[in-house]
Parts: sequence; C-alpha cells; structure tokens
Amino acid sequence: MASTHDYDNDSRNNDIQIFINGEFYLRSEAKISVMDSGYLLGDGVWEGIRFHKGHLVHLERHLDRLYEGAKAIEMTVGVSKDEMIDALKKTLEKNKMTSDVHIRLIVSRGIKSTPYQHPKVTIGPPTIVIIPEYKKASPKLKVEGITLGTVKTIRDNRTQDPRINSLSKHNCIAACIEAEKMGVDEGLMLDPNGNVSTCNSTNFFMISNKEVWTSNGEYCLNGVTRSTVINICKQNQIPIKEREFSVQDVHNADEVFVTGTFAGIIPVVSVDGVVISSGTRGALTNQLQTWYELSLENMSNNQ
Repeated sequence: MASTHDYDNDSRNNDIQIFINGEFYLRSEAKISVMDSGYLLGDGVWEGIRFHKGHLVHLERHLDRLYEGAKAIEMTVGVSKDEMIDALKKTLEKNKMTSDVHIRLIVSRGIKSTPYQHPKVTIGPPTIVIIPEYKKASPKLKVEGITLGTVKTIRDNRTQDPRINSLSKHNCIAACIEAEKMGVDEGLMLDPNGNVSTCNSTNFFMISNKEVWTSNGEYCLNGVTRSTVINICKQNQIPIKEREFSVQDVHNADEVFVTGTFAGIIPVVSVDGVVISSGTRGALTNQLQTWYELSLENMSNNQ
C-alpha cells in the first residue's frame, strides 16, 4: 500500500546528528530517559517542518501552533521562539543540510519523579528533541494518488482536543491500523456528528462543481498546509468552503485530495472502493499542486 509519507531511503540518515536539550548525538546514540513524560504518557507537542532550498517552510506558523498547543495543555516550552529557531538552524548546520529535509520537532513536559500522569511530579525542564532527516516525497505518489476508506474511529474531543498536535496519537494510530486492515492507504475519519473531519495523518479536501470543500475545522488538526491551500484557493478565485459534508458527498465528488507538510497535496483516486475522477489525478488538484509548489519556490527565492 502507498503512504503519504513514502520516500526513498537515504543512507545519509544513518549518520545524522540529533539535537537533545542543546546537545548533539549520533542517531545510534540519541536517547531520552524512560522517566520522560513523552515516553511515559505521550505528554507533549510536536511539529513536522519541511526544509526546502535553505528555507524552513511556514516556520512561524509551525512555531505558533507548537506554542499554542503547549499553552493549551498548560505546558511550558522552556525556550523562546527565537531560541527555538536558533536550535533548528544549528541542527541543520551541524548536519550540513541544504534542502529536501523533514524535521520532527518534539517538546515533552520533561522528566518525572515517578511514572504518574499528574504534571506536579515533573521534576525537570521540558525535553526538546530535533530530528532532521533527508526525506523527499515520492513524485509518483503526487501523480498516482492514494486510496481512502471510512473508518469507525471517530475524530472527537471526548478524550483530547483534536486540534492540538499532541504526542499522544492513539486516536490516529487506531484509525491507521483500521485503514490497513481495510486494505486502503489512509483512514477517512468522521466527527461526532457523522460529518467528514480529516484523515489519520493528513487533512481532507474534496471538489464538487469546481468548488473546494474541507471540514469546518472543529475536529481536525489546524494543518499548516491545509491553511495554505485554503489561501491559495482564495488568491486564485477558486471557491473554497469550510463546511459540514457527508461521506456520500465524498463518494459523489469530482475530485478528492489530502494535504500534509511532508508531501504537500496528494490526489485520492478512490474512497470506500468508489472510484474518484476516473481513478486519476483531477485537473484542479493538478493545478493546486502547481500553485503550491510555486509558493514554496517563491518563499525560497524571497528569503
């Protein structure tokens, strides 16, 4: 099966230097304590950031989401945004990286005195980890697309706020496992009201009568690429609606695509076995991909 995170293995990743709380460690030696809040409880926040031609793509928006997520769970990040930017740049310089890099930035609440969930037993500062890897999204995927299946795992706020990029990913992992058992590439997740919300690792869009639809955002991650695509539609006079819609609307869609930081815009060729756009990438999806990649090049050229 395909994945929106498919990439070719790069041997350079074997020797990358990983940032942990201000120090650098070889990949084989990079470790955190078993008493860390992230390991024990998934207590923390994270961001995936793309480094393209010397430019950290949408960096400010990623950091805004990271710090807002930390605030929402009443966790301090421990460093300022400027200090975090400096740490990211030092990590890239340490690894002599210039482009085609995907960064995982992770902040956990820190070391605990005992394996207990309450933040009061946290005895250390936040743990900050920066993992840079050479990763270039599969060009084949951007043309041939992926398949989706509607899963039973609901995207809701009964256990945690789905808009926070939390280290605790059980909800999405459950949907991912369910999708694999269904024989599709990703799971299409509904909100508590039965409307389409998101996918297990990407944001969801559909196109109907040349209008682009995405969820109202109440039960999905506030995706940085998602908001970029919304803005691109507005800039190019493409009608875009953040609204409620059903799986049946999706089955009747002219085109479907998903978005994510790593791969950008990926077409969807079938949902629940229903073929979309004759099983090929749609014309408007193709155009949005072009505009999106152009926006990245413009950012790199204007930095």
